[in-house]
Amino acid sequence: MDFLIIIIVLACVLIIPNVKIVPQARVYVIERLGSYYKTWNNGLHFKIPFVDRIANVVTLKEIVQDFPPQPVITKDNVTMQIDTVVYLQITDAKLFTYGVESPMNAIENLTATTLRNLIGELELDQTLTSRDIINTKMRSILDEATDPWGIKINRVEVKNIIPPRDIQEAMEKQMRAERERREKILQAEGEKKSSILIAEGEKESAILRAEANRESKIRIAEGEAEAMLKLKEAEANGVRMLKQAEADGIKLLKEADANDKVIRLKSFEALNNIAQGQATKIILPADLQGVATFGTTLKEMFEEKK
Repeated sequence: MDFLIIIIVLACVLIIPNVKIVPQARVYVIERLGSYYKTWNNGLHFKIPFVDRIANVVTLKEIVQDFPPQPVITKDNVTMQIDTVVYLQITDAKLFTYGVESPMNAIENLTATTLRNLIGELELDQTLTSRDIINTKMRSILDEATDPWGIKINRVEVKNIIPPRDIQEAMEKQMRAERERREKILQAEGEKKSSILIAEGEKESAILRAEANRESKIRIAEGEAEAMLKLKEAEANGVRMLKQAEADGIKLLKEADANDKVIRLKSFEALNNIAQGQATKIILPADLQGVATFGTTLKEMFEEKK
């Protein structure tokens, strides 16, 4: 009975510790008798006691590695501090385990040397304005170099670029001078635009005044021409009316003269009748010309009777 208990206890001691459950996004690198045996993915696995051992536990998640600032020298001999952030992922647990000793330390040193080589080809101004180019080149170089280690470099970012203090002061002065220059340029452009707008306003005002003056003169001239035309039409109508009146007067005079002659002829006939009768009274015309004419007529009548 005691022997059975001892066997059960030994079995529990030997079996239970060798039953392994690998979680998600992790892999176990297993060695058997000191050599690489296999890689366990997530799930339930059993390890042979005293034969198999777990050589390394590797995460498959993306790792963010922030390296401390590294001193670098630019092409124009300016020393500055640059720190980088590397985003990497382990793609092969076996290569990661056996490819290089202390992979993260190796990546840090590789990042520092690559950064020095790239910055050494650039001047200070190019370094400050070419972060995207630096990031792209570093990612390409590091990814190629770490491929035999089972590591994939997803991204490299230049986190900070810290130039020397005197360079910072000179850059600040340059920035202030640039801001003042831009301010003066903006002010000059504003004054220029203001002057242009004022001149355009005066020009448009002068044009409008000239057009108004011209329109006024045209209206005055048109009014005078219309008045003169009306006057000439009135004069022409007056002349026509005078001519018409003269013609009507001449016609009336002609008609009056004809009527007068008829009346005189009738008077002669009446006198002739009177002379042939027994009447003793004779009516004389009121006007002298009529009297003279009447006398002449009577004389002719008496001469004929004799």
